[in-house]
Amino acid sequence: MTSSSQRPRVVSLLPSATEHITALGHRDSLVGISHECDYPDGLQGLPILTSSKVLTRGSSLEIDRDVRRVLQEALGVYDIHTELLREVQPDVIVTQDLCDVCAVSLKDVQAATRELLGDHVQIVNLHPMCLEDIWTDLRSVAEALGAQDRFPEVLAERQARMQAVVERAQAAAARPRTLTIEWLDPVMLGGLWMPELIEMAGGTPMVTQKGEKAPTWTDEDLASLHPAPEVVLIKPCGFDRARTAEESEAFAHRLRAFDWPAVHAGRVYVADGNAFFNRPGPRIVESLEILAACIHPEVFPDFWETHRHAVGPFL
Repeated sequence: MTSSSQRPRVVSLLPSATEHITALGHRDSLVGISHECDYPDGLQGLPILTSSKVLTRGSSLEIDRDVRRVLQEALGVYDIHTELLREVQPDVIVTQDLCDVCAVSLKDVQAATRELLGDHVQIVNLHPMCLEDIWTDLRSVAEALGAQDRFPEVLAERQARMQAVVERAQAAAARPRTLTIEWLDPVMLGGLWMPELIEMAGGTPMVTQKGEKAPTWTDEDLASLHPAPEVVLIKPCGFDRARTAEESEAFAHRLRAFDWPAVHAGRVYVADGNAFFNRPGPRIVESLEILAACIHPEVFPDFWETHRHAVGPFL
């Protein structure tokens, strides 16, 4: 590994990228982060290089409408603080082009970089659509950091933990039909890597397939879902459990109208969707463990205890 004096100056404009960078042992390479980079501890004091143009409070419906308004006006959802970016003079910027709602868009980063920093800055673009892509992104970040020697160890540790979940889940007697919800109003269903996680945790994924982006469903669509889900996990993108609780009463009322086994059996759960599931970084492993605890609590009682701060009953 190179010495700290030889390490590149790195800006992360994506929370999952920040977690990749720190997992690879390069926290001290960071010279700037996004306003959403909140993990791990120790990021305090780093320059924050982005901010949001849309509502950060308000109901799910209000936030959704504001995002759609901004996008219809052909504006980016986020601002880049260009003067700060110029000041920190990065060698590497890590961003993404998967979702213009989730983080600063690639085209905005490219435009700002060309104008302010010239051509010497390396832009690492992440585009995770499935589980394997998350590990490919980790490799890309490692290569940009000069941390190729650290990558195999980090990858092996994460994959070993996930394989341990798969092997334990095989002892379960059934594979319950499992639906995940990643936005409350309008309802959006979990896609991308979520079907893979459900299968690994011993469930049967519903509606979406590996790599498919989140579809929007009406209450009529959900009510007519057949066969109906036996387990439901609610994990709104960008919301922790406390934020989801602000809309829980209204959404619980809607769910109770559905003739779903999951509702009748009290198998509807809520998790921290900001820290887990919707953040395709190293903590995708913890996301799998949380999901396993929901699908097979009889097999994974230890995960309920380990992750009790991040998941609990919704109904």
